[in-house]
Formats: sequence, structure tokens, C-alpha cells
Amino acid sequence: MASTEPVGTTRSVESDDATSERPRDDSDDRRSAGDDADHVLSLSDVTKAFGQETAVEDVSLDVRSGELLTFLGPSGCGKTTTLRTIAGLEEPTEGHITLGDEVVAGDGSFVPPERRDVGIVFQNFALFPHLTVRENIAFGLSDADAAESEARVDELLELVEMTDHGEKTPDQLSGGQKQRVALARSLAPEPEVLLLDEPFSNLDVRLRVEMREEVRRILKEAGVTAVSVTHDQEEALSISDRVAVMNDGQIEQVGRPESVFERPESKFVASFLGRASFLEGELRDGKVDTGIGRFDAVTLEGYDTVYDGAPVDVLVRPDDLRATPASPELADGVVTSRQYVGPSFVYRVELDSGEAVHCLHNHVEEFDLDEPVSLELTADHPLAWYPR
Repeated sequence: MASTEPVGTTRSVESDDATSERPRDDSDDRRSAGDDADHVLSLSDVTKAFGQETAVEDVSLDVRSGELLTFLGPSGCGKTTTLRTIAGLEEPTEGHITLGDEVVAGDGSFVPPERRDVGIVFQNFALFPHLTVRENIAFGLSDADAAESEARVDELLELVEMTDHGEKTPDQLSGGQKQRVALARSLAPEPEVLLLDEPFSNLDVRLRVEMREEVRRILKEAGVTAVSVTHDQEEALSISDRVAVMNDGQIEQVGRPESVFERPESKFVASFLGRASFLEGELRDGKVDTGIGRFDAVTLEGYDTVYDGAPVDVLVRPDDLRATPASPELADGVVTSRQYVGPSFVYRVELDSGEAVHCLHNHVEEFDLDEPVSLELTADHPLAWYPR
């Protein structure tokens, strides 16, 4: 895992519009803000090893009631193993897991999955093909009498907007409808925590985007505490109250989506959450010298003169830079590639220093390959930076 720690990070979005649907967490720490009594799930120094291979190492965080937290990271980072330890499908090698007021793993105890108050939505939905939608949803209600079960199924069919499909079988449903039924079945027994394993991975791109919003609505209306895992950055940022970014079995950063994206605490987090370029620079006399020129160090979050003389890497994203045509002798670099991304182009510019950055432009502002350009820093927010 990258060991570089940031000197500064970008600003936090504090507007009401940006966070109106999400619980506030001004600490942005893996230990969520609020009283301990509000925590439904707690992981403390959880480690899971398979032989000599450590899949999860010293993972600690709290999840509070009604929160939707997502473990995000590349394949093999340990996010699914972490989810499986919460579910009871894997026993931690070290550490403790507390669900509600009960220690379900650690201190010599281990509660098996069938005795944990958790629901699970699997990637493939795992619906029973020979049962109707109503019967699938009612499957987890074996302890309820017939009237209670029927009322609960009716309630959930309305919640997931499937009231007209109760007598259908899974093979008569679309992918999105199957996901709704899988959610309803997992919510039926009112679990303390709902776990979602890559919930959108089996859907096509259009349906995936549509269902993100729908699943968040369902979970929020149900008031359930949910923990999800995904490798999809857009998915995690769009549905979550908080995101826990994992790498090499450890948590790199936990926080609200806006904070994690705009205030990445490591170069790994910055790169994983979106296209990122890093300008090599040197701080001196209140300025930072880079391959695209010198600018005021106040542009950097948390700058202090104590860092003068330090070599740094400055994070810039495509919308932080603007290219303009320039003569070869005045250019900062040349366009080496461009990528069409629908309403805009992303241009890769190789600087005279050998570094490469990306900039975003609309279709009116087109550049040719090998065209010399100058670059202007247009970011309207402080930039994250990291010592080298």
C-alpha cells in the first residue's frame, strides 16, 4: 500500500444541496460521528489471513443506524472478504466484529451466519426459480403466521414497486425486476444490517445507472442500515452516505463521497476515484514551480511556509486545466491523444518536462494530435498535494 501521506487536501463540499440526502459526518473518520449507541455495526482491528496470505489487515470502522456505507476498491483489495466476515461466511483471524450489542466475532466467540441478524443480496440475486415473486419474498418469513407474512409481502411489493408482478416467476422478470425482488426478500425479516455484494454488476450499463437511484430510494425508505461492496467508483459515489476506499487489504480513507473525491488522503485514492494527473513541483517563497508554470502556493490546500523547499506532487483533474493553442516556443507541451467521452473530449498533453496531464474540452474547442498548446490552471478550489 502506498505509504505517502498528504500535506494538504482539497476542500470539502458543505453546501446543503450537496449533502441534503446524506447524514453529516464532519469527522470524515472511519469511526463515524455520533454516539456509540447509534452504531449498528463495528469492526475493530479485523484481520483475515488465508494461510500466509493476508487478505484483510487491521480494518476498523463503525456503521451507524440507517447509513449506507460502501467498501470500494480494485479486485483483490479485500473488500469482499471484509463483507464475508461481517456476514459470518468467514471467521476473522484477529479482531472483533460487533453487531448491535452482540460480539459476533472475536474474544473466542463466533456467531454463525444463520444466527446473525443480517440480510444478503448476492451478485446473481439467487432467487428460487420455481417460486413466484411473492413466495420468494416470503421465504425468510417462516416465523410469521400467514396473515403477517402476507401483509409484509404486500408492504415490500409496494416498496419495490412490484405490486403487479407477485405471481410471476423469476424467468418472467427483467434484470432490474429481479434485483428489486432480491432486495425485498432480504428486507422481509427486517435485518439489522443488509449486505450487498456487487449489487449492480449483472446489469447492463443503462439499467445499472437507473437502479442505483432506485436501490438507494428503497434502502432509505426502508430505513435499513446497509453495507455494499463494489469496484465501480461512480456507483459508490452515487449511492453511498460514506465510502471506505480499500487497497491491499487496508482502508486508505473513509468519508462522505464528496470529501473522499475532493480531499483524497493518498495518491492511490486520488487515482482510483477518477482520472488524475500529478504535476511535479517545488514550493518556494509562497509559490509552487511546476511544468506548466509558477503559481501561488495558496492554491494548495493547507499550504504553510514551513514546507518551502519541499518537492511535491500536485493533483490536477481534467476539469482543472484548460489548453489553448500556442506556438512551439511558448507551448507547455503537445497533444498526444484525445478520447471522445460524449459531450466532451479528454486530451492528453505531454509536457516539455516529460510529464503528462489531461484536460477536458467541449466539441467546439478541438485540438489536433501533435498540436502545441499552453496550459492554464483553472481550478476554482484548493488542490490536493503530496510530498515526494
